[in-house]
Amino acid sequence: MSSETSSAAAIGDVEGVSLYDVDHPAPVIEPPRKRTGKTPKASRTNFEMYAWLFMRLSGIVLTVLVIGHLLIQLVLDGGVSKIGFAFVAGRWASPFWQVWDLTMLWLAMLHGANGLRTVINDYAERDNTRFWLKMLLYTATVFTVLLGTLVIFTFDPNIR
Repeated sequence: MSSETSSAAAIGDVEGVSLYDVDHPAPVIEPPRKRTGKTPKASRTNFEMYAWLFMRLSGIVLTVLVIGHLLIQLVLDGGVSKIGFAFVAGRWASPFWQVWDLTMLWLAMLHGANGLRTVINDYAERDNTRFWLKMLLYTATVFTVLLGTLVIFTFDPNIR
């Protein structure tokens, strides 16, 4: 077999040198975490599919909410210089703005937590580390959502 024939049949030629051919196949790429005897069987739920779908839909809704928020608060209402305690008190006197801000808070926190959960699953190698990072994430998310919800619904403009 001539060198022209072997190089023509080889994959990944670089300046006439074959990277992979019949005698030197491509290396096998190991999956990030192999299944072992301890690995639970695949669940029958489609949680990851729903989480993926939630990220796309919440991203679209968040884009509308945030752009609307910025447009109304910063452009139509006179800019940053007008935002203060009285401005927030006037906004949150309306149930519409309470629901708007609450929806933005909840979606942003759940969207961010879901994204960070995916990052933790991808990069935390040890099960114990993954567990504690996710517990910390879930605790911070629940705390922030509850505290933000409490602030929005119990805001008192007459505070002294």
